[in-house]
Amino acid sequence: MKAIRIHQTGGPEVLSYEDVDLAPPGPGQVVVRHAVIGVNFIDTYQRSGLYKLPLPTGLGGEAAGTVEAVGEGVTAFKPGDRVAYCTAPVGAYAEAHIVLGEKLIHLPETISFETAAAAMLKGLTVQYLLKQTFVVQPGQTILLHSAAGGVGLIAAQWAKHLGARVIGTVGSDTKIALAKDNGCDAVLSLHDGDWVAKVKALNGGKGLPVVYDSVGKDTFEGSLDCLAPRGLMVTFGNSSGAVPPFAPTLLSAKGSLYLTRPTLFHYASTPAALQAMADDMFAVIESGAVKIAVNQRFALADARSAHEALHSRQTTGATILVP
Repeated sequence: MKAIRIHQTGGPEVLSYEDVDLAPPGPGQVVVRHAVIGVNFIDTYQRSGLYKLPLPTGLGGEAAGTVEAVGEGVTAFKPGDRVAYCTAPVGAYAEAHIVLGEKLIHLPETISFETAAAAMLKGLTVQYLLKQTFVVQPGQTILLHSAAGGVGLIAAQWAKHLGARVIGTVGSDTKIALAKDNGCDAVLSLHDGDWVAKVKALNGGKGLPVVYDSVGKDTFEGSLDCLAPRGLMVTFGNSSGAVPPFAPTLLSAKGSLYLTRPTLFHYASTPAALQAMADDMFAVIESGAVKIAVNQRFALADARSAHEALHSRQTTGATILVP
């Protein structure tokens, strides 16, 4: 089969489109023939070496497709089943992948392969952010960075559906309208040096109970300044670079703040939890409250172009690869 491999870390140029042998499934394993593959910022972190992987390696952890074969002991899935995954070991940038059955979810007929591949990692991330990390309540005002990005567009719609008032930020003025069209009540550009003051002004001069920050280095301290005393800072991405080390006393100085750096794997740690989160996400998609925007499509062979598009900060919604 064809697959993307990397033999050294670096920029998008290290992505190599190669012929790779696909072994038969072992005990507990399932071969998934991919229809659509999701592209996420974590893939760029792994490719660059920010998140370490043993080399050489495949890349990507999200895809949707059809079960082609099952290994010994697999009873929950059979050939022909429609499935998706986003917590499997890397290797999704390929025509097929071997995945542990416990990492797969059953895909309803009402959810297309494209929607599933675009929504699994981003949508499940939003599920735990809004309904587990901090349980968003009707009437609360929240701050959501990267509101026009893949996670942001889903989060803004879902938070609005939950009854929250959403203040979003974007990286360029061209994305303001998109963020407003997808649930944000107000949208600010991060290029405006007064964005922290404007966030508080939009909340009557008061701090917020929670900030969701996937930007990282460039927004971290400003995000803390947007919080009310004992507010929660949720840092879940590093699109501008990793947050530098800091003294914990910074949190006390800014209002006895809480800080968490969550990851999906600790929320979807069992097959039952993973399927329940997916079912919750599919329900809001099926209701029409959350729409999944697939705004960039690339052939698998053009994965380098997909990564270059992500780094440009000009993408909106989801990016996918098609084998």
